[in-house]
Amino acid sequence: MTEWTALSIPPDQMLWIAVSVGLAALIRAFTGFGFAMLVVPVFSLILTPGDAVVLSAVLALLLGLVSYRSWWGLFPLTPVLPMMAGAIVGTAVGVWFLASLSVVEFQLWIGVSVVVASLALARFTPEERPPSRPVALATGVASGLMNGAFAIPGPPVILYVVATLTDPIKSRAFLMMFFFGSSIVSLLMFGIADLITPRPFQLLWVAIPAMWLGNKLGNVAFRRFAGSAYRPFVVGLCIFIGLSIAANALLGL
Repeated sequence: MTEWTALSIPPDQMLWIAVSVGLAALIRAFTGFGFAMLVVPVFSLILTPGDAVVLSAVLALLLGLVSYRSWWGLFPLTPVLPMMAGAIVGTAVGVWFLASLSVVEFQLWIGVSVVVASLALARFTPEERPPSRPVALATGVASGLMNGAFAIPGPPVILYVVATLTDPIKSRAFLMMFFFGSSIVSLLMFGIADLITPRPFQLLWVAIPAMWLGNKLGNVAFRRFAGSAYRPFVVGLCIFIGLSIAANALLGL
């Protein structure tokens, strides 16, 4: 068997990886969310389901490390423990589901999940509510299920943050913290399930420079233009990507 290398991926596909990672890192730095929702659908067109989710989780971990100064100490502490506890349980179940999917099924589930989550996000507006431990726990479980199955932990926790926090600095910091923790949990679970291969790590030389540049630009945009104007753009872009991936999967059935 010929050893797989990053060079075995055509240049146009590597360009797609770089562009999607750079754009997703920019949006994540500006809003606190959107990274996995943007990159995993693109990765699913190029990589196997296991490699797609592992690469996304590795990049999310690195992104959380390099940007910790922009979120550490700025998020509310009350919901953190129950939400992370729920995420561990949910991720374990989600990884089991991932292992049973074919490539086409994975793409279809990804597309449908992103569209449904984006439509749900479009209907919510920020509102300050007192934190609830049971709700935080349930949110963590739901986020973990999506994290383990698709490396997309965002939608449930984004809905939680939108429903409970109005301060963009606190909501952005909470999302960044949670996604960093989720990436650690998912990589541990992927390792236990023997889903980690060398392929995602061989693509880091393409993804990391794009991620670094996107993160820098997103931080600049947040400092200058923080506000609610980003929501229609992010939601619309995610819906478009989700529909494209779902259509591609249906055509392949």
